[in-house]
Amino acid sequence: MDSFLTLETKIVEMLRTVFDPEIPVNVYDLGLIYKIEVSDNKNVTIDMTLTAPNCPAADFIVEDVKMKVESVENIGKVEINLVFEPEWDKEMMSEEAKLELGLL
Repeated sequence: MDSFLTLETKIVEMLRTVFDPEIPVNVYDLGLIYKIEVSDNKNVTIDMTLTAPNCPAADFIVEDVKMKVESVENIGKVEINLVFEPEWDKEMMSEEAKLELGLL
């Protein structure tokens, strides 16, 4: 049976396969994932944001996150909460993302 740490690692791996169609960096390294919570019964709650509140790809990105996380083995129900506090800014990106986008 997977430990919660391993399960969270698998979730992060899947999140790294979700891209904003307008930015060539995944949502995890962009810093759009604020919280990943795995309950005792392996239901997952994710708090995430977007680079802009009026992002035209919002529905696509949120649905892609949900589908990818649901595909992780042994996961129960997946709930995605779209939040805008704190507001996202480019300082939330990983070093790799900043490098990819030429910000370093």
